[in-house]
Amino acid sequence: MCVPGCEQAVRQALSRRGFFRGAGAVAAASFAATAVTPEPAVAASFKRVVDLTHTMSPDFPTFFGVPGIEMQREKDFKKDGFNMFWWRVVEHAGTHMDAPIHFSEKGNSVEMIAVSELVVPLAVVDISRKAIDNPDYQLSRADLAAWEKTHGRLPNGCCVAMHSGWAQYVNDGKFTGRDVGGTFHFPGFGAEAVEWLMKERQVRGIAVDTLSLDTGSSKDFKVHYMWLPSGRWGLENVANLDKVPAKGATLVVGIPKVKGATGGPARLLALV
Repeated sequence: MCVPGCEQAVRQALSRRGFFRGAGAVAAASFAATAVTPEPAVAASFKRVVDLTHTMSPDFPTFFGVPGIEMQREKDFKKDGFNMFWWRVVEHAGTHMDAPIHFSEKGNSVEMIAVSELVVPLAVVDISRKAIDNPDYQLSRADLAAWEKTHGRLPNGCCVAMHSGWAQYVNDGKFTGRDVGGTFHFPGFGAEAVEWLMKERQVRGIAVDTLSLDTGSSKDFKVHYMWLPSGRWGLENVANLDKVPAKGATLVVGIPKVKGATGGPARLLALV
């Protein structure tokens, strides 16, 4: 799945220097105070494509405990000559995007996000060893510093993805970590790390392989309320982050261009 203009953006990203040339003007319109400026260059080619998307079904775990999708057959090939379903979909279920409007009064909805902001460098921060012993682990400023010490400065206009290893538990109760009191337990971004990304680096989006940008035990959703109103987007329930390098891949975010949508199911591709 690719939104209108996506193919053209990918071609530009992979064949020209100056990826996102001119994107600064678009960014300024949405969050001038912390605008994301263009990245000088992106890899000119790729050898493989990694699907970062879970298969969506009524059985996929959701934050509210209800099916994220329901499919009602309306047409059958043998009877009608073609197949068709009616879908009832929760915007924020399965692998999906959180648009800025999701946690803000006047932020951009999905159709307002420029296609140039959906093809970006991908930086993967691996916290899986720490999360094994602490399901409530928060990706920290120290984790980002360690990443930069090894891989260099985070690319301008990138998406920073948290790899906690939680994707492997998607068919297991550990994915939500729900305890007897109803509280979830899974890793997420820490507020200090997010604040630093907003002030000190020029990052387009953040992504997690869990149900939420915030940790499962969060009650105030501070990361959501900090990150999304700034004009940036988030991705949740990302798959296969263990199959892409920490640095060097390009992320392609395919999402239906629905007017007024606060998010929606996404098909995420990593070009490696």
